Amino acid sequence: MVVLAGGGFWLTRRGAPHIEPGLSVLLITVDTLRADAIGAYGKADAGTPWMDRLAAAGVRFEDAHAHNVVTLASHANILSGRYPTDHGVRDNSGFRFPAGIETLATLLQAREARPAFLEQERRGPDTVALAQRWMEAHADRPSFCWVHVYEPHAPYAPAEPFATRFRNAPYQGEVAAADAALGPILEPLLDMADKGRTLVVLTADHGESLGEHGEATHGIFAYEATLRVPLILYQPRLLRPRVESLPARHVDLLPTILDALSLPPPAGPPGRSLLTRAAEGAGTTSYFEALSGQLNRGWAPLHGVIRDREKYIELPIPELYDLRQDPSEVRNRAAAEPQPLEALRALLAPLRSADRGIQRTPQSAETRERLKSLGYVSGAGATQARYTEEDDPKRLIALDAMLQDVVRLYTAGDLQAALVRCRELVRLRPRMAISLLHLAHLERESGNQAAAVEALQKALAVNPDDAATLALLGAYLTQAGREREAVDLLEASARSASPDVEVLIARGLALAKRGRTEEALQSLARAGEVDPSNAMVLVNVGTVHLMNGDRDRARDAFEAALRKNPKVARAHSSLGVVLAESGRAEESLAHWKAAIALDPRESGKLVPLGLLLARRGQVAESRRYLELFVASAPPAVYAQDIERARGWLAAHPPPGP
Repeated sequence: MVVLAGGGFWLTRRGAPHIEPGLSVLLITVDTLRADAIGAYGKADAGTPWMDRLAAAGVRFEDAHAHNVVTLASHANILSGRYPTDHGVRDNSGFRFPAGIETLATLLQAREARPAFLEQERRGPDTVALAQRWMEAHADRPSFCWVHVYEPHAPYAPAEPFATRFRNAPYQGEVAAADAALGPILEPLLDMADKGRTLVVLTADHGESLGEHGEATHGIFAYEATLRVPLILYQPRLLRPRVESLPARHVDLLPTILDALSLPPPAGPPGRSLLTRAAEGAGTTSYFEALSGQLNRGWAPLHGVIRDREKYIELPIPELYDLRQDPSEVRNRAAAEPQPLEALRALLAPLRSADRGIQRTPQSAETRERLKSLGYVSGAGATQARYTEEDDPKRLIALDAMLQDVVRLYTAGDLQAALVRCRELVRLRPRMAISLLHLAHLERESGNQAAAVEALQKALAVNPDDAATLALLGAYLTQAGREREAVDLLEASARSASPDVEVLIARGLALAKRGRTEEALQSLARAGEVDPSNAMVLVNVGTVHLMNGDRDRARDAFEAALRKNPKVARAHSSLGVVLAESGRAEESLAHWKAAIALDPRESGKLVPLGLLLARRGQVAESRRYLELFVASAPPAVYAQDIERARGWLAAHPPPGP
């Protein structure tokens, strides 16, 4: 009887149930945060005093795991309490959370007075400041606030003083910067101690490999470096401080929060409340997957389970690890110990059989550009009925390092070196669509339109059903003066029952270049019907009007796009062009500055605009645009154009007093 009584409600101060139905909830997720990068988890000189203090006063889970190693899928798991096989979000790109599944936000909104959640994609200190203001404004009622801090994500470039302090460990500097950003929101809650009425849940979406097992960042493998996450629960009225060794999972967070608020969990999700789970939790099975290799590179998919510190990774070359004895996963026991391998494989089988399958959803150009700006680049990989050892990511991870090297070289401004590296990558793995997409972009940047088109044609041959590649190929053909081919290529897909928005846009621009303006506008109108929220459709409508010489209707379209979404950089820069040519320089420059703030790559269009104005005799106006370009363009990308603009400015000094 003593043993059984001690097993229940093991997180609370007393043996009896202890709930706090009037609590607010603060969910904090830190992007790309390894558990062992925090001082409370054993990292010496981690620079994480606020997370350490939270852990000391709360419950720190030693054995917590994510189910995915990419952000969007992990957030979907946390907020829904469901595995990715159920809600269907499997990667950052090409997936959308289904509207019919309940989340923490929708469940709490239905039961609390005026709840909301906050998700911001900006600097950590700015996000936290907004969250603080929002929480203070709602301090008189229960609320749910979600804050996501992005700092530890690559590339690692911590701000001072962390850049200097962690000069030789920039990732750790980013972790310290994230901790410092959280200080202002955690300090008042920690100072209130048991007088506080907020449940704090802090975790990470996933970790970071930092070169372990040959992986530079995350997304390909599911070793502990990326799968194990920190998890801290803090609410002194409800939880006594302790370190908990029993396993915890992201899917457990939703039922745990609802349990703390005395709310029933929805039926179906696999998670269990960490407030009431007894000692049998040691036998909890945790499913995980890493599908970016399959979805973006055509490699073998990775699935697996963890149970009682035994970990099975299902790949063409299977892996089995005893995490108690081998936490770094360097000794694969799969070949030597078939019995435990088969036992774990049997646990995985029903989880795999419940998989609803991979169903990508179309993405707008805006979404793809936002993902690119965050470092996520995807290219649909060819799905195979059977994968062999040659498709195992363990044998291909060196190609991922090459791919990241291509991006690094290009970002640093070394286009030719990036091209050489990318061509070598394509030679080594000619059917890897993502490297072909990179090659197409680099060839186009270098001025070789024919080679760019050829690379995209090969990418489309790898995956003929990928609408994004089809649309991009149509756009490249149009830019290369082959718009007739583009129209023919896109025709069947554009006329299908469920056409892709980007295919319709690419077809519209190809038709416009052929002089078929009305058909072009009809194609864009259809795109607007397919996705009424897509502001880029209106930007392209304006572009068609510009091509037809109708600046008034172009301006109307660009302004309509900004009313729909004021954060579309292309709408600002396009409107800036029209206003500049109309002599409305002040308004034009304001839009150009907005465009560059949203996307620094837009600054590249200032040089041809400035020189066009100069040729028209508008030298004073030209100076202002070229000065803005010199001041704002990224030197690594536009070094030659910056020197060209400076030369023009030096040759055309402003008139004296």
